[in-house]
Amino acid sequence: MGLPELTAVFLVAAIVVWYAGIQLSDATDVLSARLGLGEALGGLILLAVATNLPEIAITTTAALANHLGLAIGNILGGIAAQTVVLALIDVVGLGNNDSLMYRAASLTLVLEATMVIAVLAVVVMGAQLPASTNLRVEPASLFIVAVWVVGLALIARARRGLPWQESGVAPGGQPKPRGHSRDVATKKMGAGRAAAVFTVGAVATLAGGVALEQSGERIAGHIGMSGVVFGATILAAATALPEVSTGLASVKLGDYQLAVSDIFGGNAFLPVLFLLANLLSGHAVLPLAQDTDIYLTALGILLTTVYIAGLIFRPRRQLLWMGLDSFAVTVIYTLGIAGLLVVARG
Repeated sequence: MGLPELTAVFLVAAIVVWYAGIQLSDATDVLSARLGLGEALGGLILLAVATNLPEIAITTTAALANHLGLAIGNILGGIAAQTVVLALIDVVGLGNNDSLMYRAASLTLVLEATMVIAVLAVVVMGAQLPASTNLRVEPASLFIVAVWVVGLALIARARRGLPWQESGVAPGGQPKPRGHSRDVATKKMGAGRAAAVFTVGAVATLAGGVALEQSGERIAGHIGMSGVVFGATILAAATALPEVSTGLASVKLGDYQLAVSDIFGGNAFLPVLFLLANLLSGHAVLPLAQDTDIYLTALGILLTTVYIAGLIFRPRRQLLWMGLDSFAVTVIYTLGIAGLLVVARG
């Protein structure tokens, strides 16, 4: 295929991932409620896997084709890109009504953001290990999974209540309990229909993810862009489309905490896919990380830290219809991508 045909395939695949991802998210919420998983550890794992099926498909296809640079770039670049989605939700979903972090502020979200940083810290550590020290299953990838599971257990415990005033929920923020917007989908959809939508949505999302990886790899070659940079920018933006839609829908229903939680939860899960890439490719993945990958990891940590500060200080002042924290994230991300291009050329 030529560049126009590849671009068309990429756009169609992005649309499929976007629409199927929204349906999949709704079906997952219904199944979690019907199966009694709710905010328990099993429910959090189901939600994390279901909402990240595009990234799972891309990682699987890239690992089997030995395009590990694209897989690494998409995982780590996806974290930075999805964090910027919060700024988009802030400006589009709330506008000049208030800042997103002021409305969403809770200690549970601070814990979720901290888990993202913890997982990314292990990524940096694992990238420093020489490949010769790794067994068939690389220890760093296993440690990432362990940190993620322990973090989910702590979050599940925190959502049942914290030994703080108002259970760690800031005053003047979200009036209704977190997750109330999910009740809308649960009331409209039965368990049988939810299972059918989940199955079809999962298949469509996986197929769209494969098409995105295949066409994206070739588009990057046509335009002379490295797989890492393409995966961290254009491909990551395409796979973040479902999070944009579901986040805006949550904010529209006044469920600000859920919109933020979905982003942090997805970001914490993405590095878990390094274990999948390791098992499928038969190689230790993290030691293959380039300077650009470590750069993206640091960018993701920095953006997450800004929002932790936003959750704690709850700024109400706005610039360009977004909170000061979202404005800072937008500026840092823009400068960060410019710096990524410099690092890639070096």
